Amino acid sequence: MERKTVKLQGFNVDTFDFDSAVDYAKSTGGQIVTINPEMISCAKKNKHLAEIINTAELVVPDGIGVELGLKLLGHKVHRIAGVELGKRLTVEFAKAGKRVAMVGAKPDIIKKASDNLKKEIPELNLVYVQDGYFKDDGRVLEELKSSNPDLVLVALGSPKQEEFISKAKQMLPESLMIGLGGSFDVWSGVVERAPVFYQKAGLEWLYRTVKEPKRFKRIFPTLPLFMLSVLREKLGV
Repeated sequence: MERKTVKLQGFNVDTFDFDSAVDYAKSTGGQIVTINPEMISCAKKNKHLAEIINTAELVVPDGIGVELGLKLLGHKVHRIAGVELGKRLTVEFAKAGKRVAMVGAKPDIIKKASDNLKKEIPELNLVYVQDGYFKDDGRVLEELKSSNPDLVLVALGSPKQEEFISKAKQMLPESLMIGLGGSFDVWSGVVERAPVFYQKAGLEWLYRTVKEPKRFKRIFPTLPLFMLSVLREKLGV
């Protein structure tokens, strides 16, 4: 399957639909970046993160702002929610008898999330579980290498998870690794996903902001400024 990307604010974004993204990811090792406007804003100031994004094996448009930005530039690319992509890959790898690892979130969150996944996916071979409250990357990377997972789910928040995966893929080049932000919170049952209506309408961000007002500072003014930057990109100014 051939990879096709488009540019958004100088960053590569893949144009796969959900099923094609899953198939492509299964056929390759390396890093999956679930990109959103906040990450793009950060990467503009962080050259290392920018390099990680543009050398990743797959970059999916996780944020609705990315989908809207691409549409403004004339690209019909649909959002692929990282929480859904991560779950689907976990199911696919488990059914294929492959090994899965989880890194990130609070100790109680990752415990609940991993327990729920094992109940939901009986075939799941979870070979490594590490919460995100560690200071020694070297230790975790060595333990990860020893467990030799085929799929690594990393929920450390951006840009930490992208930087961690960038290091990990040097040690496990055949493994597939994906940054999943707050997905473990959802899988644990502690955080509720928005109702389907909000998801389909591209308003999941609004639902979560209402439920978690502290997210407001993260989204605003980042999202409006991002759309303004995309408009300038379109106009060439």
